[in-house]
Amino acid sequence: MGLVVQKYGGSSVADAEGIKRVAKRIVEAKKNGNQVVVVVSAMGDTTDELIDLAEQVSPMPAGREFDMLLTAGERISMALLAMAIKNLGHEAQSFTGSQAGVITDSVHNKARIIDVTPGRIRTALDEGNIAIVAGFQGVSQDKKDITTLGRGGSDTTAVALAAALDAEVCEIYTDVDGVFTADPRVVKKARKIDWISFEDMLELAASGSKVLLHRCVEYARRYNIPIHVRSSFSGLRGTWVSSEPIEQGVQQVEQAIISGVAHDTSEAKITVVGVPDKPGEAAAIFRTIADAEINIDMVVQNVSAASTGLTDISFTLPKTEGRKAIDALEKNRSGIGFDSLRYDDQIGKISLVGAGMKTNPGVTAAFFEALSDAGVNIELISTSEIRISVVTRADDVTEAVRAVHTAFGLDSDSDEAVVYGGTGR
Repeated sequence: MGLVVQKYGGSSVADAEGIKRVAKRIVEAKKNGNQVVVVVSAMGDTTDELIDLAEQVSPMPAGREFDMLLTAGERISMALLAMAIKNLGHEAQSFTGSQAGVITDSVHNKARIIDVTPGRIRTALDEGNIAIVAGFQGVSQDKKDITTLGRGGSDTTAVALAAALDAEVCEIYTDVDGVFTADPRVVKKARKIDWISFEDMLELAASGSKVLLHRCVEYARRYNIPIHVRSSFSGLRGTWVSSEPIEQGVQQVEQAIISGVAHDTSEAKITVVGVPDKPGEAAAIFRTIADAEINIDMVVQNVSAASTGLTDISFTLPKTEGRKAIDALEKNRSGIGFDSLRYDDQIGKISLVGAGMKTNPGVTAAFFEALSDAGVNIELISTSEIRISVVTRADDVTEAVRAVHTAFGLDSDSDEAVVYGGTGR
């Protein structure tokens, strides 16, 4: 008997019919001889609705109470799903994140998992039950407060449980048939990927691909947990994310040069103008940002002006953290010694990802030629061994993604990619 962890996103359990459809799929896995642990997200747009409600009541809700509110969404899903499974003649038990043993740090709204102690889950499985766990949530190690893991936290919950339970696979069910070479909502000819390495998937996730979250893939790579991304709306084979490329039992000799094109319009750019070009200035800027608990992405420093000895430093960060970053820098303005700050939230990032590019000359040239032919101007550039990212105007992102996707021969000749639930997650 194998142990399988399945995770279902909000679009998969958006209504009563969706919950009953998911229940049938879970029971089928149980009938196939597996022990089954299920992680669920909140129904549909429940989390967004709760956030809106909180903001109507309080413009800056306290982190502890905000987490207490948001975890209600997953509790509703897990209870309803347990009821639906019992109606199909199988026993199911639902557990909150804390009951499932998901231990986190104390950072509200974006806690990180420290440990998973799934004693109650193992007991439920040993008794022949299907265990259903509320995703996105845990309990802090020190204060025992309810915490949430941030956007996409249910994916991370599922992989963490799979690692703790030594599961054979973690199945992530969403509203697309797998991981595609680009967002199927933007590129209708995007091609489904049968297998992708943890490394390439990490880069795609970090670059804006929303089908899997970066932390989830990072956790899976660390504990070598294979992920199978599939749709809960169809029975099609999905995308395998793992360390080794296995395709129908035969190991692939060489993977594709390019895995996909990702884009992200959720970031903003801050330029620190007139920074003294001397040792320690960049450190002071980014220590200020780090102390405000803000993650940054791309960083570019301009050439120092010989006449003034001043330079500009630009970096990108989530739009949601923009105000906090500006306030933190302004408070430390005298300590850093810059002239002014510029804020721009009308940017987009396009990234080309593929482990094969490091051994294939000409990829960078082809990437920039495709953007040039599409009339897209580049503002920032960042690279790694298996990724090239550029920042452009937000209005140019769609055209840029399509142009690059076509230029690298990623367009599919078959039917258009389907987004069953309309969100791509």
